Amino acid sequence: MNTELQLEQTFDEVVDAIAGPGIGIFPRFLDTTRVAALRRDFAALPPWQLTPAGIGRDLAHHTNERIRTDKTRWLEGDSPAQRDYLALMAALQRQMNRQLFMGLKDYECHYARYDEGDFYKKHLDAFRGRGNRRVTTVVYLNEDWRDHDGGELLVYAEKGKEVLHRVRPEAGTLVCFLSEQFPHEVLPARRARLSIAGWFRIDDPVAPAVLL
Repeated sequence: MNTELQLEQTFDEVVDAIAGPGIGIFPRFLDTTRVAALRRDFAALPPWQLTPAGIGRDLAHHTNERIRTDKTRWLEGDSPAQRDYLALMAALQRQMNRQLFMGLKDYECHYARYDEGDFYKKHLDAFRGRGNRRVTTVVYLNEDWRDHDGGELLVYAEKGKEVLHRVRPEAGTLVCFLSEQFPHEVLPARRARLSIAGWFRIDDPVAPAVLL
């Protein structure tokens, strides 16, 4: 696994990105050992634990296959791989709070599986001044991903249609950005695509299964 020094350096780079442009892409955030452990953990999940992802909050929460078609399962620390990942993100949270005084109090995340043809239309993870999600993270677990496999993450400018980043979902890559600032979407893939989507929050989540 990455050494403590390597992780500290990467955390510093994440902090600099959030403090500067508000977004950063880190191709080797997770090493191959952690990626393999998380892939095994995901493969061991019973199919019934993966549920169609929804949109909206609380009473307005619902599924809409015109907007997103992925399936998700929340990470709750049920396995060594999950506990290791959650501990890693907790360390990143402490670093951001220590250096940026962000007041982050919680981190929630879920596995997201996009089967062939699945997508998530352009959206924001939080509306300015109305959401508790402050920083979005996406980590990819896809081995040997090629350009023709599709499934890229498009990150847009805060205002307008300009694409700032087109991210190939390669294993180990972390994308981290301010939740209120960057609209984004997931393009359809030509093979199954696996990621962990997460959010650093300024409050404790009301319920573990509430999406955007």
